[in-house]
Amino acid sequence: MLRLSGFDYPLPKELVAQYPLENREEARLLVVNRQTCNISHGVFKDIGNFFKENDLLVLNDTKVLHCRLMGNKTTGGRVEILLTRRLNGATFSCLVQPSRTKIGEKVIFAGGNVVGVLSARGQISFKQPDADIIYSYGVVPLPPYIKRPSVDSDKVYYQTVYAKNEGALASPTAGLHFTEKLLEDICSKGIKLVYVTLHVGLGTFRPVRCENIAEHKMEPEYFLVPDETIAKLKQAKVDKRRIIAVGTTALRTLETYADGRKEGNTDLFIYPGYKFKLTDCLLTNFHLPMTTLFMLACAFGGEKLMKQAYQEAVEKKYRFYSYGDAMLII
Repeated sequence: MLRLSGFDYPLPKELVAQYPLENREEARLLVVNRQTCNISHGVFKDIGNFFKENDLLVLNDTKVLHCRLMGNKTTGGRVEILLTRRLNGATFSCLVQPSRTKIGEKVIFAGGNVVGVLSARGQISFKQPDADIIYSYGVVPLPPYIKRPSVDSDKVYYQTVYAKNEGALASPTAGLHFTEKLLEDICSKGIKLVYVTLHVGLGTFRPVRCENIAEHKMEPEYFLVPDETIAKLKQAKVDKRRIIAVGTTALRTLETYADGRKEGNTDLFIYPGYKFKLTDCLLTNFHLPMTTLFMLACAFGGEKLMKQAYQEAVEKKYRFYSYGDAMLII
């Protein structure tokens, strides 16, 4: 049995990045070689030096919705709404803070321009016929470990430069370090880019509560592997070229596709013992202790080697999680 406590490690809270770097590509890069067990350190802008000509770089092109709304009850009390999924028309499933709000209660947003009604537990309905306009009044839903309000710069820095398909509640953060110029430079070296979509949901922040981690259930998230990407993945396997997943979401999408599905919902939970079918290398950020993300990294890089790498990252004061530094596992 793999125990939850086995995936704990000491992480000083000051290492959890609260703000992005002004220059994305200046993040630090820790490189782990699984064959030699060598750990090296560099800067993200030099990541192309670790890629080979004709490598296939797989990017998740999901786009984060501005789905966090700040409003007031008719009595004046503050209410925060996180829209988690559109159910139909202008009705959404949601999380509400404070949770003691009542069904049927009105919430006023944007100085009265938008009115919502808590139509059922965990649901809100808006009077506006065009539900998409609701997001224009929202802000970026920063993760709970970023202990500050969202600011205007988050609209830019909490999106990848290749974000395209709206639907995520959180960013696929391994891709945040790329700039358009860096991607152009990488392509000029003969590396190929392909895209998948996985709309990151609340499950990425759900804590694992069972001591036997195999009992944990992931929340389903929508994914799509386009036909153009499928063709290039198949050719890469024929040519024995490396497939590099940018982020845990891209990796889970690839491995779901390897199981025979190209679109739908995936609840694939990857932890040590998993046999990878399609992914050769992984670019990822540093993840919090006892999370499914850290377990995935341990599955891919080897539990002992990953714990060693994380210990070294803590000792060298790398910046952790969404706005933090990066790790390349080759």
